[in-house]
Amino acid sequence: MTAPFSTLSEFRAVLNALPAANATAVAGARARNAQLTKPPGALGRLEDLAIWYAGWRGDARPRLECPQVIVFAGNHGVAARGVSAFPAEVTVQMVANFRAGGAAINQLAKAFGASMDVHALELDRPTGDFTQGPAMTEAEVVAALATGWQAVDPAADLLVVGEMGIGNTTPAAAIACALFGGTPGEWTGRGTGVDDKGLSIKTQVVAEGLAANPGRDPMEVLRCLGGREIAAMAGAIARAHHAHIPVILDGFICTAAAATLAQAAEGALDHCIAGHASAEAAHRALLSKLGKQPLLELGLRLGEGSGAALAIGVLKGAIACHSGMATFAEAGVSDA
Repeated sequence: MTAPFSTLSEFRAVLNALPAANATAVAGARARNAQLTKPPGALGRLEDLAIWYAGWRGDARPRLECPQVIVFAGNHGVAARGVSAFPAEVTVQMVANFRAGGAAINQLAKAFGASMDVHALELDRPTGDFTQGPAMTEAEVVAALATGWQAVDPAADLLVVGEMGIGNTTPAAAIACALFGGTPGEWTGRGTGVDDKGLSIKTQVVAEGLAANPGRDPMEVLRCLGGREIAAMAGAIARAHHAHIPVILDGFICTAAAATLAQAAEGALDHCIAGHASAEAAHRALLSKLGKQPLLELGLRLGEGSGAALAIGVLKGAIACHSGMATFAEAGVSDA
C-alpha cells in the first residue's frame, strides 16, 4: 500500500484517525474464555493476550498463522563520535548476514513460522550528527516512515519490527529523554558493550543532541534525534495499527520508535504488546512510561527484533489455548 502521507503533518493526521479494536470480537473472546475447560484465570496473562489479539483481528476465535518480521537498517552520523563498540561498517555487513540467513533473528523467525524481510535505508548516507542540528530533513524522515509503512504485508496477522544500525542506542536514549524528561545519564546505557569512557561519551553526545534540538513535538523529536531505521519502525507500527495487525515490540530502540507514536496520538500503541525487557537499563523505564508489561525477561540486548520474535511463541500458545480448547459443554465436563 502506498503511504497515505507525504508530510509530517499528514502523518500526524493518519495517527489521529487510527482505528480501535473490534469491541464485538473482544466481547465474544471474553465469553468464550469464560466457557473453556479450565478454572477462571488459570492461564493468567495468556487469557488477556488471546482476548487482546482477538479484538485486533476482529475474530472471537482467532488463529495466528502468518507472522511477519521486518528488520530495518540505517546508519547514524553520531556513530563517528565513538558511541559504539563497533564500527559503522558492521551495519552493512550485518545486512548481508540477515539476507544470507545467518543471524539470530533469521533462526528465531524460522523457529516460529514467521516470514522475514530486510530493508536497508541509504546505508551509504548516514543521518546528520544530531549534536550539530537535526538528524534528518522532513523529506528524509517522511521517506523513512513511508518505507516502514509500505514494508508491512497486509496478509500478515502479527508484526515484529527489528533494527540494525551501529550507534542507534544513542538516538534511542535521546528520543526517550526528549519525550519523557530526566537526565541524559538516566536514559543512556552501554548498548553494544562500551566501557566507562564510551558510556561517558554517549551520555555527553545525548546531552549535546538535546541542546542542539530543543523542540519536543514527538514527530520533530523523531526527525531531529532519530534515524532512518527508527522512523521506518515507527511507520511500520503505524501501518499495522491501520490494518488491524497486532505488533510485538522488541527492545529499547524499537520501543523508542514506538514511543514517538504514543506521544503523538492517544491509543497509537493499543495494538502493541512488549515482547521482552532487554538488558539495556533504560528499556524497562521506557516500557513503564508506555504502560507496557514485558512478556519475557532473558537479559537480551541484541536488537534485530530477536526478543519480540521469541515472544511470538508465547502469543501463539495463548491463541492456541483460547481457540483450540474445548468448552465445558463441548467436552462434557461439569463447570463449577
